Amino acid sequence: MNDRWQINGLPLPDPLIDLIESGRWRHPGDEVLRQLIPWLDDPLDFMTTIDELRLHNRLIAELGTDTLEFFQIGRGSAGRPIVLPWLDLDQAVFIAECRYAGDDIAVALDYRTNPADPRVLATALPAARHCSWRQVTPTFTQFVDALHLR
Repeated sequence: MNDRWQINGLPLPDPLIDLIESGRWRHPGDEVLRQLIPWLDDPLDFMTTIDELRLHNRLIAELGTDTLEFFQIGRGSAGRPIVLPWLDLDQAVFIAECRYAGDDIAVALDYRTNPADPRVLATALPAARHCSWRQVTPTFTQFVDALHLR
């Protein structure tokens, strides 16, 4: 795989590359997304190009320690295992984020389960003082199929 289709050193899944290249990686509509991720009350926007994916993932990686802790995002490379409800930033690629600043929601690929077909996670609103991460689908392929993007 060439570096063009990598984010933070992680290869994008082949179905995502195909969808981006064909222009079919686009938001399916708020209601369709709400049916798949019912715990997200606020709207999301998909990152639809490789440049947009790179930019937004770089900006997330640059967030301060307190912000990352609020979103329960850690770094497995720091020497401790990161498990749900935390997201391992070193093993994740964000693919969608809140449409409106302050909504504090996102969707990410989680490579801890399968590097070729990572699971899809979404933030869950904070119950206490932190957000957490919940599984949307066990694989990206299932996410795409559930949204009828192919």
